[in-house]
Amino acid sequence: MSPFRWLASSYVLGLGVAVGITLALSAWLFEGAERDQRVQYERRLAQVEANSLAGALASAAPERIAGVLQAWQARHPAHESAILVGGMELLGSTKPEDAAPRRLGREEKPIFDLANLLRAARETNIGEGVVRKKLVNFDGSVKGAYVVTVPYLANNEFAGVLQVRIRQVADKRSAPSSLGGVPLWLPALLVAVALGALFRARSDLRLDLPRLLLFAAFLALTLAYQYQRMAAYDASDLDGARQVANAVREAVLSYGLPPEGAAAPSPWDTDTYLRPLGVVLGDGTLNESAHGALFAEKTRFFERSLWAAEVLGLVMLLAFLFGYMRRLGATLREHADAYAYVTPAMLGMLVLVFFPFLYGITLAFTDTTLFNESLPFAERWIGWDNFVTILGDFNLYERGPEGLIWNYQNFYWTLMVTIVWTLTNVAIGVSLGFILALILNTEDLKGKAIYRVILILPWAIPNYITALVWRGMFHPQFGVINQVLQMFGMAPVAWFDGVVSSFLTGLTTNGWLSFPFMMVVILGALQSIPKDMYEAAEVEGATRWQRLRHITLPLLRPTLIPAIVLSVVWTFNMFNIIFLVSGGEPAGANEILITKAYKIAFENYQYAYAAAYSTVIFVILLVYGVFQTRVTKATESF
Repeated sequence: MSPFRWLASSYVLGLGVAVGITLALSAWLFEGAERDQRVQYERRLAQVEANSLAGALASAAPERIAGVLQAWQARHPAHESAILVGGMELLGSTKPEDAAPRRLGREEKPIFDLANLLRAARETNIGEGVVRKKLVNFDGSVKGAYVVTVPYLANNEFAGVLQVRIRQVADKRSAPSSLGGVPLWLPALLVAVALGALFRARSDLRLDLPRLLLFAAFLALTLAYQYQRMAAYDASDLDGARQVANAVREAVLSYGLPPEGAAAPSPWDTDTYLRPLGVVLGDGTLNESAHGALFAEKTRFFERSLWAAEVLGLVMLLAFLFGYMRRLGATLREHADAYAYVTPAMLGMLVLVFFPFLYGITLAFTDTTLFNESLPFAERWIGWDNFVTILGDFNLYERGPEGLIWNYQNFYWTLMVTIVWTLTNVAIGVSLGFILALILNTEDLKGKAIYRVILILPWAIPNYITALVWRGMFHPQFGVINQVLQMFGMAPVAWFDGVVSSFLTGLTTNGWLSFPFMMVVILGALQSIPKDMYEAAEVEGATRWQRLRHITLPLLRPTLIPAIVLSVVWTFNMFNIIFLVSGGEPAGANEILITKAYKIAFENYQYAYAAAYSTVIFVILLVYGVFQTRVTKATESF
């Protein structure tokens, strides 16, 4: 066999593809992890600076605040600025243009609001006895700098905040693309050529020696690369920890030992909850065993990702070794025209549907908000916490002096409103649609075509236009509905001030929009029922009710049930009507799950919590769809 035929072997191709995919995924994971590592250590260094400076200011007399800040700026000329805020006052600043102390200006309201936020977080942690609110704020929206805000304590009481702006370090290190100076593709090619002569194009399922050798070659190449990169990643992490330890040591030289002493964990090297990490001691000594434990905890998710890349490569190799890829290739060649036609649609679905869907589910397992989306992914990963918070909140109501006070922000209240909303709307749509379809199916009905056009108009008009029109009609002062009520001597109704009346505004609007669809679907199904069945039943003496019950409804079932399932899904997620008509008023009592998820994401900026909300919605609808189709056997013909 010539070398060219060796290279053409499907086994050799499989080894190359499997190794290439695994190494490419591993390189991508390492590059992301190394980038996150650099960001993390720059943030830790910035936090050490902020924490140590806040500690020095807390122990300084008010008249010495300006001197401490200026001395800090002189020692760190590369840092941009530091400002100290207490209440409505600017207590100190390193900016030459700031004459402190002075009252905060209107343009400085964001730092005043941030101070109140950190104060509330600290009081919550102290009051509950559980540290669950973050006390350090990183603003990732400032390009080229880290803006760190930490509490400023006087006599161990919250007195304001210290905000430090530190320039980012430009780190242009690139991930290595070789194994000990040898390009990654070269060993894969040499092994493939050397083993290529051992194989023939077989598709049996035996694990013979040549295939085992290929497995060994794959594992040797990929694991060697991952081991080499992991060792470099470990060494880089240890170097970053030593830099943090040096920063703590420099702070000790500048401000003296912290009150906890030299042997205790440094109170300046903390997480965002101001809890010492325990890696650096009070005098700046690095505790390497604690660092190793923290590194192992931090990289657990990353190592699992590397194993996932390894498994994917093995699956690809198996597909080549046992002939599945060869069969797939033959199928693609045989039906090349058909696959060429569907490829654009498949790519569109992948980019526009599946990727956002998977990204949303992944986002649901983090604590991503507007303020921390620039943080490394590993720092935002919180697992199932969002789902536990959503599904574990049973605070549905409280007992007050005037009776029960319902918690309209509770998930189960919103779920109950969504279910009631869906059931009532589907019932109205199906009932009206069914009745109108029966009327339009009447033989010799004059003007049938005109009626069809008129009745389908609500569905033809864009629903957001219809929603805005109905909202105007329900306006408490100028709406036509209240005008009509007043014509008959009745008092106008404040439609959006009551829970029930506000719910009725959305129910009326959506009922107006939903019946044409059901009418068209049912009418089409009615016209497909053979007339001779009705004639035979009539000859046998069946009444209209009996004909409806024993002929019409059973024959409508294969059409009606899927339409109802579709209508349930549409109504469950009917965002436009709730958002545009009632807005969920009053006080969010009439929100449904989809509008609540939207407001959590784009009004509260809690992206991960909103993603978890949306995932719960998807699971509810998935379970309903599967249950409904299996119980009703809607997809089976009769």
